[in-house]
Amino acid sequence: MAGHSKWANIRHRKAREDAKKGKLFSKLSREIIVAARQGGGDPESNFRLKAAIQKAKDADLPMDNIKRAIQRGTGAVEGADYEELVYEGYGPGGVALLVELLTDNRNRTAAEIRHLFARNGGSLGESGCVAWMFDKKGLIVINPSDREVDEEELFLQALEAGAEDFQSEDGTFEIFTSPENLEAVRTALEEKNYPVQLAEITMVPKNTVSVRGKEAEQTLRLVEALEDHDDVQNVYSNFDIPKEEMEKYAAG
Repeated sequence: MAGHSKWANIRHRKAREDAKKGKLFSKLSREIIVAARQGGGDPESNFRLKAAIQKAKDADLPMDNIKRAIQRGTGAVEGADYEELVYEGYGPGGVALLVELLTDNRNRTAAEIRHLFARNGGSLGESGCVAWMFDKKGLIVINPSDREVDEEELFLQALEAGAEDFQSEDGTFEIFTSPENLEAVRTALEEKNYPVQLAEITMVPKNTVSVRGKEAEQTLRLVEALEDHDDVQNVYSNFDIPKEEMEKYAAG
């Protein structure tokens, strides 16, 4: 997962900029609405809602917005009825792309996503064409900034809390869990004062595809275009691009 995970971290930092917050808040609210609609408004009995609320809090979404989104999901307040869609396809170099969306207009969204794929060197595929290449996992990112973290100790603490896998690179630690154990592992690490930068349910590729140079730039352009679409909640890919190339693209 190394390549796409690094890009997710870069995008996470960018998304916290003020200019990005409006669109980010809208997407977080949609996820809360759908989670509450499907499983009810009590986060203690609705794991998806609990995870959505925590992600919203991590992004500094105001509590009033969170409460209003829950009310819209449960029907206490009127609002748009969002439909969940998943599109699958391929990007430059044959990388796999899995796109999760929430939309109130399926036909409009389908046409726009197809256009984004075509304009950026990709192509939409049939349902199921790439989903089998991914596993659903919980991901926790520890990115120390003001304290030193002992890698071995963190690894042992994570395993004891229920983590399944662990990897580190350039001082950043990634911990993988089952989706059900994400909250428990996160809580255990935060109680040990580990600086959790990100905790979310994600799709982890079973294998990666290496892309470089022009293909790498085209791939990132396609992924970013999809992520910037108002209806797109998440984009997952199996690309492996050097961190230097991703940082250069993000900066440029």
